[in-house]
Amino acid sequence: MAAATVPATPAGPATPLPRVPTRRGTELVLVLLAVLIAAFGYADVGLAIDDRVPPDTLGYGVGLGLLALLGHLAVRFRAPYADPLLLPLAVLLNGLGLVVIYRLDRATATSSAPSQLVWSALGVALFAAVVLLLRDYRVLQRYTYLLAFGAIVLMIVPIFLPAVYGAKIWIQIGPLSFQPGEVAKIALAIFFASYLALNRDALALTGRRVWKLELPRGRDLGPIMVIWLVSTAVLFLEQDLGTCLIFFGLFLVMLYTATGRIGWIAVGLVLVGLAVVPVALWEPHVHSRFVDWLHPMASIDAGQGAGQLAQSLFAFAAGGLLGTGLGQGHSYLIGFAVKSDWILATFGEEIGLVGLAALMLVYLVLVVRGYRAGAMLRDPFGRLLAIGLASLLALQVFVVAGGVTDLIPLTGMTMPFLAQGGSSLVTNWVLVALLVRLSDAARRPHVPPAPAPDAPSAPAAPPSPAAPEPGDGSAPGTVRP
Repeated sequence: MAAATVPATPAGPATPLPRVPTRRGTELVLVLLAVLIAAFGYADVGLAIDDRVPPDTLGYGVGLGLLALLGHLAVRFRAPYADPLLLPLAVLLNGLGLVVIYRLDRATATSSAPSQLVWSALGVALFAAVVLLLRDYRVLQRYTYLLAFGAIVLMIVPIFLPAVYGAKIWIQIGPLSFQPGEVAKIALAIFFASYLALNRDALALTGRRVWKLELPRGRDLGPIMVIWLVSTAVLFLEQDLGTCLIFFGLFLVMLYTATGRIGWIAVGLVLVGLAVVPVALWEPHVHSRFVDWLHPMASIDAGQGAGQLAQSLFAFAAGGLLGTGLGQGHSYLIGFAVKSDWILATFGEEIGLVGLAALMLVYLVLVVRGYRAGAMLRDPFGRLLAIGLASLLALQVFVVAGGVTDLIPLTGMTMPFLAQGGSSLVTNWVLVALLVRLSDAARRPHVPPAPAPDAPSAPAAPPSPAAPEPGDGSAPGTVRP
């Protein structure tokens, strides 16, 4: 009897790619909502001051809307899987900053809002350029040490220039000026991400245990000592406490993310103390800020009137729970730098504690979405870069908000997207563009590897004869019909 052949099993259908919604329609709706909120705020300021809507409200709304649409189109065509919240949140913060700068222009008889709108246009243009031209964020690893060198040069150059507003953090070219430290922060974030991605095992798995802490080895302390020395030099020579704190804090956050070792944090805090305390005691500009922090009402007690920090605290107190309303506060009494260093006091007075909490939530969501993109990335460099950029934004918000509320000494830094300042605004738009690129890589569906071709199968062996059942009378080796 001929053996029956086993039919070949047909190959199954190819596994379809997971369907990931791009959410670009959601992003467009949120962008338009952000523009409307800013436009209504602009109109509200005019109603509060002049009892009528400013005649250029429509132009302001259209201009901001066109900038936002440019950013949206860049994301739609080059980063379709990017997080849909990043761009709308940035547009909202930028728009609210323009509104409050315009409100302070009316109170101080100045005109800073038009120039801030120009800086906003430049920032959005650079945002679109980064999204369109940076196809793969991993290309940045090729320029790791070049970026580090450029960042150090940018931070050193102001040391040899005259101090501006008490600190050597500005480079002036004719009528234009910018803070090179703003650009240096992003370059250093890329350098830290690349360095730690390559050396995280050596930094995480070696060291010695002291009490309950696992401290790093002496030779692994080399990079952190270099960072400490540069930060201390910036603090002492440039009298810039804010850049020092953000610079060193960024490195510690990324170092802890890469290694998971609390020992690095302990070493970092000790080094920060060794750098800050002597400078706070002996450098006049930094020392004065520490004195104001410890005694914010000293000028009032001395009969000299309220200083800037005291006026800031009065503004927050006057705002109460719901605020005085846009255009109806008196934070302009702060005087110098009310549109930059102290702009958060205007928000606190005119939108109150509730509005200020909502504003902080906008920053929080922006930072959390950056962290989420980092958590979804498998590439160590991309993961560390996303977390570093989001931490950079969080650290700057904390340092500025803590300074104007007397939680920490004032640093002279500007609130991201809100405050007057072209270099800060443009740099933050580039930061968001990098987060958009990273989130697009994190959410983009990956093509599964093709299955290996099946090897030719050997011919099936004929079935072995069935063994006779006991007592059936069959002869051995025969098959029953």
